[in-house]
Amino acid sequence: MRSIASLLRILLFAGFAYLFLNYVGTPEDEASVFTTQNWLWAIYAVLVFMYIAFEICIESLRAVLFKTLKPEAQEQYKAEVVAKKERRLAWVKGLYGKLWKAKPVEEEGEILLDHNYDGIKELDNRLPPWWVYGFYATILFAAIYLLRFEVFEDYNQIDEYEQAVAQAKLDLEEYKKTAKDLVDANTVELLTDASDIKAGEGIFTGNCIACHKAGGAGGIGPNLTDDYWILGGGIKNVFHTISEGGRAGKGMISWKTDLKPSEIAQVASYVLSLHGTNPADAKEPEGEMYIDENAPVEDAQVKQDSTGIEVILEDEPVTGDILTDEN
Repeated sequence: MRSIASLLRILLFAGFAYLFLNYVGTPEDEASVFTTQNWLWAIYAVLVFMYIAFEICIESLRAVLFKTLKPEAQEQYKAEVVAKKERRLAWVKGLYGKLWKAKPVEEEGEILLDHNYDGIKELDNRLPPWWVYGFYATILFAAIYLLRFEVFEDYNQIDEYEQAVAQAKLDLEEYKKTAKDLVDANTVELLTDASDIKAGEGIFTGNCIACHKAGGAGGIGPNLTDDYWILGGGIKNVFHTISEGGRAGKGMISWKTDLKPSEIAQVASYVLSLHGTNPADAKEPEGEMYIDENAPVEDAQVKQDSTGIEVILEDEPVTGDILTDEN
């Protein structure tokens, strides 16, 4: 019996130690620390082993002390152990009786009904108290629910859903701030931090200069420093071109299997930072002039004479070309 009790205590300790270490070591909204830090299993095993050793020492000490007792004292000790077990069993039986309030077999004659079905008799036992009080609790819950949501018109399922969706959107935005590799051509934004531009330059140097030359002057590939783009300029278009590749059969290959989305964003931002550098050996423009419709206009000059209206826009990436609309 003692061995069973010791085994139960060991299992209880092992479960508590696991839950405690997992709770203390696992950051919020992340995987269990036992899956990310495998060395923690060694600490856990040492703790369980030490507790098993403690249980063995206690049982050994109890056995040694028992043997030092005189025969009369040993018998008295055994009697006390038996009495303790009987008291514990009596307490369990008493609790069971209170929960069920069933009549003992010898008293069932008092609740025997006058029903007899082929020798089968029916007893009029009372419902168990736990069942009755549970039923009362459901009635109380229903009354509170009715008053709160139907009479006083507290929030409903639609409100709760909308709040959950709004909170989920906020959590997603916070997550995206640290999960840079979730970016795509629709969500990418121009990176201006010096570290990102430096990283983009390293990626460009390692993968792109064979076709575009150092500084983006253009070789096999087009010049990346002017206003003309074959597949469109701006961070979203450049990101898409790097990720998916250029024109079929004659354009740039797709880099999405070689570069992470965050790396594509860095090299795309670096490419856009080359605009206007005008390297000495720059290749002739290819494609069409790209004007970012969302870019702010820093300066606009309007001139009007008898022949028409001349509008001069000065803004990046436009280099100062004049757009003329004549009547």
